[in-house]
Amino acid sequence: MIIVCQNCSTRLQIDDDKSPTGAFTVRCPKCKKTINSVAPSPASDQSAVSVGGSPSTEHPRYDQVTAPAYRLSNTPDQPEPAVNEDVLRMLMNLMSKGVAGASDNPRAWTRRKALVCTTEQFRDQVARSLTENGYQVFVAEDTRQAVETMRANQMEVVLLDPQFDAIEQGAAFVVREINVLRPSQRRRLFFVLISPTLRTMDAHAAFLNNVNAVVNNNEIAELPKILEVALREFNELYRELNQAFNLGAI
Repeated sequence: MIIVCQNCSTRLQIDDDKSPTGAFTVRCPKCKKTINSVAPSPASDQSAVSVGGSPSTEHPRYDQVTAPAYRLSNTPDQPEPAVNEDVLRMLMNLMSKGVAGASDNPRAWTRRKALVCTTEQFRDQVARSLTENGYQVFVAEDTRQAVETMRANQMEVVLLDPQFDAIEQGAAFVVREINVLRPSQRRRLFFVLISPTLRTMDAHAAFLNNVNAVVNNNEIAELPKILEVALREFNELYRELNQAFNLGAI
């Protein structure tokens, strides 16, 4: 089972076979606060919002199955050239000193990482359109791939269809992974809901669903353009905060 610290959101993984049968407390190794826990009941084990207990996430972490990177079918299957992050950072720092405002557009150097969690009906269309527009796309076919990919990589854009891996309640697990992020981590993630009923870029609907943007199924063909506008507004919202923490736009 996994226990989440209410103070710092650190996740603690505890062996079910060794955990007490009743309520118990543990000390968070990071913030040293005491965490109270109650052993899960059989009913809560079946819930998608319960911590652990799902066939999608009950496997040990050493058996990670992350979502594969998406490649266009008409391009050769060759590995991308490795990018030395330290060298890239040094170049950007040098340019920022020599050219005013040169560091304001880090996307001229890097590609946004996007995780696609949709039904098979829209999966290839979404992945292809984002790849063609410069995103580094990872496509999750099930809940395990989605969860492990978010834990293993710092995603900048996550696109979720409410019907994603419906049998394993995949959408609920993706939402949970995002909800337990620290505020500083959550601000570095742009969460998009792909909906068959909600209007594209409906700010009220996005707020009610705890996402950054909504895109209707019928407008998936325009997804790159919609994201371009939405991300520009998002980055502008956090521009001064990012500058204070010496962070680039996502």
